[in-house]
Amino acid sequence: MAPGQLERYGGALSGKPLSAPTAAQILRPAARDAARLRRLHAQACRLAETRPKVLAHPEVARAIEQGLIHALVTCLAAKARDDGAARRNHTRIMVRFEEVLADHPNRPLHMPELCALIGVSERALRSCCAEFLGISPSRYMLLRRLQAVRIALRDADPATANIAQIVGGCGFTELGRFAGAYRTAFGESPSTTLRRLPGPGILGPTSAGSA
Repeated sequence: MAPGQLERYGGALSGKPLSAPTAAQILRPAARDAARLRRLHAQACRLAETRPKVLAHPEVARAIEQGLIHALVTCLAAKARDDGAARRNHTRIMVRFEEVLADHPNRPLHMPELCALIGVSERALRSCCAEFLGISPSRYMLLRRLQAVRIALRDADPATANIAQIVGGCGFTELGRFAGAYRTAFGESPSTTLRRLPGPGILGPTSAGSA
């Protein structure tokens, strides 16, 4: 969804302006609102995985999309949390972390290089990732690249796609270790993902972070 479209939806649904903040913020939605968003997302992902033909119907897709948007806007309208200078600095580190990963989407970064690009110590980065993500920087980067492979496989033509080329393009060089990590994260082999019918495009694949 484009930012302008989200702002319009937000204003209509919440009754107050919803625009991107000038700096990174941590929002604190009510527990029931956050749980609703997670539940709707999980339901949509399960439907995309198990019954993609049902999700391909415009009426079904639109209903799910509207429910997700409403739940998301409700969470985004929550009051920003003010946790002091230390927490704001940790937030800035995590924003920079994501920026660096976005600049190097298909290349594994070793910790010394990663920390140098972010401008932070390894200890600080590990602490921030544990605080915000609940996993280490290395684990998070692995899951991101596994997810990139999954998306590429789902979008590829099974008749012409080369799994090894797709995997290598996402920075994996050891196919045996990759296959094991992929199955652990998603519960299926890369070839199984490749054979799946693509979804309608409005919903993402199941989150690997829950594996």
